[in-house]
Amino acid sequence: MNDFKVVKYSAANYTEWNAFVSHSKNGTFLFHRDFMEYHQDRFEDFSLLIYFKNKLVALLPANKKDHEVYSHQGLTYGGVLFTEQVKFDRVLNIFKSVLQFLKDCSITSFFIKEIPSIYPRVFTEEINYLMFILKAELFRKDTLSVININNKALKISRNRLEGYKRGVKHNLVVKEVEDFELFWNQILIKNLEQKHKAKPVHSLDEITLLKKRFPKNIRQFNVYHDKNIVAGTTIFETEHVAHAQYISGNDDKNTLGSLDFLHHYLINETFNAKRYFDFGTSNENNGLHINKGLQFWKEGFGARTVTQDFYKIDVNNYPLLNTVFI
Repeated sequence: MNDFKVVKYSAANYTEWNAFVSHSKNGTFLFHRDFMEYHQDRFEDFSLLIYFKNKLVALLPANKKDHEVYSHQGLTYGGVLFTEQVKFDRVLNIFKSVLQFLKDCSITSFFIKEIPSIYPRVFTEEINYLMFILKAELFRKDTLSVININNKALKISRNRLEGYKRGVKHNLVVKEVEDFELFWNQILIKNLEQKHKAKPVHSLDEITLLKKRFPKNIRQFNVYHDKNIVAGTTIFETEHVAHAQYISGNDDKNTLGSLDFLHHYLINETFNAKRYFDFGTSNENNGLHINKGLQFWKEGFGARTVTQDFYKIDVNNYPLLNTVFI
């Protein structure tokens, strides 16, 4: 264990951090420092770099709140990032080093929001096993509605196909745009306020900034009827996944079939070379409930369930990792 060294991130690590993310087996652009730091004023960064014999072998994107560390409260998913070549025993020792470091920093609890299985380049469920060994508390479990685009057995439902045909009948047009203002101000903000008393996670200024930083990863698709915007979807695109970060339509969405028309186009045309199309979660109340209508709509495109686990770890339990190998 003396060969492992854990270091808190600083600006001096910017280039090294981003280079590792780009070659890691489970990293996406969300872990690039330019994405993580767009809302740095909201979080106390506690990201870690883990070295083995002075070679960088893992990263932990994280933030600190009181005596607890989270991976990461400002990101959709988190956890420890590894190289593709890493094997189980190395993962175990890396994780033990992280927990020991956290304990030395007077951290009591470590929260992990796992990376869903559709994102990593290769299998990466070692951490799930370590949660079992560490007696971690599974305090939340979300369901994601995901289409395996290569699986042709699941066909679009009659309801969704009828919606698509209504879109064709009404001469709807899908356009990819660089500007988010129409969608944010005319569709998204109003709908979230009316239906959920909520606001978008990203303000218009923030999503515009992130688009400038990641133009190939953040894409906006709007639907127009008689040249007026009626619906839209904001896509976060990674190597194998097109994730619908925001989906919203105006009051005529059912009459026009605008959302059915849009997603039929995205799944079958724009992102048909991806492995997965991820509609995201339909969960509410920390995973305890599912919006039945939203789930029904997503499954109508052939989406099925992938789960995402949320764990709370008592850092004092790190010696339990010494019992794994016999």
